[in-house]
Amino acid sequence: MAPSALPDTLDGWLAHIERGHPQSIAMGLDRVRVVRNSMALVPPSTMTIFTVGGTNGKGSACMMLESILQHAGYKAACYTSPHLLRYNERVRIARSAADDASLVRAFAAVEAARAKVDVPLTYFEFGTLAAMALFVEAKVDVAILEVGLGGRLDAVNVFEPDCALVMSVALDHMEYLGDTREKIGFEKAGIFRAGKPAIYAEADPPQSLLTHAASIGARLLLRGRDFDIKQAANHWGYQGPGGARHVLPWPALRGAYQLGNAAACIATLDVLRDRLPVTMNDIRSGLLTVENPGRFQVLPGQPLVILDVAHNPHAARALAGGLKSLPRGGRTLAVFAMLSDKDVAGVIAVLKPLVAQWFVAGLSGPRGGTAEALAEKLAAADVTAVACFADVEAALKAARDVAGVDDKIIVFGSFYTVSEAMQAVQKLQTRPLKT
Repeated sequence: MAPSALPDTLDGWLAHIERGHPQSIAMGLDRVRVVRNSMALVPPSTMTIFTVGGTNGKGSACMMLESILQHAGYKAACYTSPHLLRYNERVRIARSAADDASLVRAFAAVEAARAKVDVPLTYFEFGTLAAMALFVEAKVDVAILEVGLGGRLDAVNVFEPDCALVMSVALDHMEYLGDTREKIGFEKAGIFRAGKPAIYAEADPPQSLLTHAASIGARLLLRGRDFDIKQAANHWGYQGPGGARHVLPWPALRGAYQLGNAAACIATLDVLRDRLPVTMNDIRSGLLTVENPGRFQVLPGQPLVILDVAHNPHAARALAGGLKSLPRGGRTLAVFAMLSDKDVAGVIAVLKPLVAQWFVAGLSGPRGGTAEALAEKLAAADVTAVACFADVEAALKAARDVAGVDDKIIVFGSFYTVSEAMQAVQKLQTRPLKT
């Protein structure tokens, strides 16, 4: 595309960068490093950078860190993916999504630098450089970068973190990261740095992660060894490098598994307390006000509708745990749509005992699974209460039509599934009343 033909709207730019590389996912740091250097994009030493990876939990950890640090008075920025409704959600400064004009300006700066070196960038690589350019421009105190895929070869890894977090290691994206937990653990650990703190948020780290951290001299902190939680009915406690913290509130993000995510975030702030001091009140306020749509998100009204982006067995187990913590009574109905390259059977196996009726839908796009394919997987698991629909909106409407006031509807399987459900809910809310 000639420079004179460059877009001037956000939608135009998103279409442009989607065409920028023949592959939607192309692992490696060479391309993004070359363009970063062409931009002379060097975060200042005054900016503290957190890199957050993991199979699941990384989005929640990013939002918790952002919320706590913002309450502590720091200008915090967050780069996450994917988005649910608007691309702007991916780039947040001071807990506000970037506006269209800022993103257009940043994309134009990336394109100008990219054109000089004639290097193609993927959609995610382009977005990563644009986000960091905006963070530098805004002179943020803290940049929180969520890994897109893996870690070692992910675009965010061209920036040097002051602390790296790996929230979990489970089987997902195996075509890119390897077919065992040990192989995936090594890729995730690639965000660790020599001499810098590194956090692992679960109690069962793969040996490959431990070995890599030791080989480069990272200061690894492990849950169960260096920090841990103590759960009570209405509160919880934490013990870590900064000492004990008692009577902490449950995070606003639902699910008992979020305590482990919160503990990893507090451990991170503990080890950087000389650089980024925070108070107990900052932690409490941050946990109480954190938001991360699509993660066990409960919509208001009856029947209860829960949105969750769970798209692999590890995340499905967290969703199941959240469901079990809800008051008993009524049926659980599932609105279910997944990408075809995911472990559909594994997810079904986890949630099958909890779901009374399945409303399955197709997803558009080259990786989208069909309702019929999901129904076949459910039949193979001896599930018979299944109805097929063309899309998530139709499936959600059908589930609502048959749900009683005490029933629960879970909408899950993919970011795309939750996004389509959110759009469907918005339509219902904005539909004019009949007169």
